[in-house]
Amino acid sequence: MFGWEFPPFSSGGLGTACYGLTKSLSKKGVDLTFVIPNAGNAPKPEFIKLISAGDIGNIKIRRIKSLLMPYLTSQGYDELLMKKANKNNIYGPTLFEEVYRYTQAAARIAKQESFDVIHCHDWMTYGAGIKAKEITKKPLVIHVHATEFDRTGGNGVNEYVYSLEKEGMENANRIIAVSNFTKNKIAYHYNINPEKISVVHNGVEFNENRFDNCLFDGIKRYDKVVLFLGRITLQKGPDYFLYAAKKVLEQEKNVKFIIAGSGDMEPFIIEKAVELGIGDKFLFAGFLKGDEIDKAYQMADVYVMPSVSEPFGITPLEAMKNNTPVIISKQSGVSEVIKNCLIVDFWDVNEMANKILAVLRYKALSECLKDDGLNEVKKINWDRPAEKCIDIYNKVLMGSL
Repeated sequence: MFGWEFPPFSSGGLGTACYGLTKSLSKKGVDLTFVIPNAGNAPKPEFIKLISAGDIGNIKIRRIKSLLMPYLTSQGYDELLMKKANKNNIYGPTLFEEVYRYTQAAARIAKQESFDVIHCHDWMTYGAGIKAKEITKKPLVIHVHATEFDRTGGNGVNEYVYSLEKEGMENANRIIAVSNFTKNKIAYHYNINPEKISVVHNGVEFNENRFDNCLFDGIKRYDKVVLFLGRITLQKGPDYFLYAAKKVLEQEKNVKFIIAGSGDMEPFIIEKAVELGIGDKFLFAGFLKGDEIDKAYQMADVYVMPSVSEPFGITPLEAMKNNTPVIISKQSGVSEVIKNCLIVDFWDVNEMANKILAVLRYKALSECLKDDGLNEVKKINWDRPAEKCIDIYNKVLMGSL
């Protein structure tokens, strides 16, 4: 399995999904070698072979010394490279050359490992998967968690990334999409036969962490709290969240809005909040990890995911397991699997504001969303996705897919 983030080197839903899926695959008897780029403090210059110390039993993690990181842009890579310039000269001069370097290193690992199936997660790994398939003649499964059309909202699509995605899809024996929403995008934008695509919805790791005091600095106990948690990028719709907040505050003054995450739109959102005269009602919590995430959900009266194009969206499931009411955009894959939530078009900020106000004002609605949502999410674990993946592995090995 080739990926580009895995806890603890994780900054988004992909790492969460890889962890949950591999854990369930391992429980069901699948042995995995997970290949991941990592530029951390490595004891060896090129390759590190680690056995995970966590509770995933059959997973061997191999790390390639690389600057590749989740959701990295060309500009972001250039900035990282500048920081490393005086320390090491092994990294590729551009993001795309670093992807190529990862591909070549991964191919070397493919020669060393014994395996039956190659499973790749998202575009940075497709080249590695294709190379491994060429070398070993093993079947290739690619797992599409997002496309370039999701990341850019269809505006300014990077042709290089698009071509890598399309090449991966064409060379794969089978494509896994995280939703029908994504399957349809793959078929339409990449001209792929829908019969080649299997839908495997994500799950969520369930826990019952409960915290007595979840208040952030600047939040009072009497404040009503509305939460946005995710990357602050075009794809996630933070600007629509901001405009909906303005409309909410016109009717309810005792509301605080928390934006938890980081991303290229953060300066714009901060400046726009000030411009709209609601800066004092916003708290920018930064990138949260571990228990901080659960605390944020538990502090919130409602969680909003206003994504412009969301292939799946694990965060609503995380909110629901923390007993928090959820509002999601219709333009999301997770809307295919949950019912106990409120759904709105991402662009309809008036309706988004109305739904936020409804949850804040009507206790019966809030309690219903909490209780029914919690009961629903308990059934959405990673076991079924793992079973579907195993079925796909068996079929590609038999040549029936």
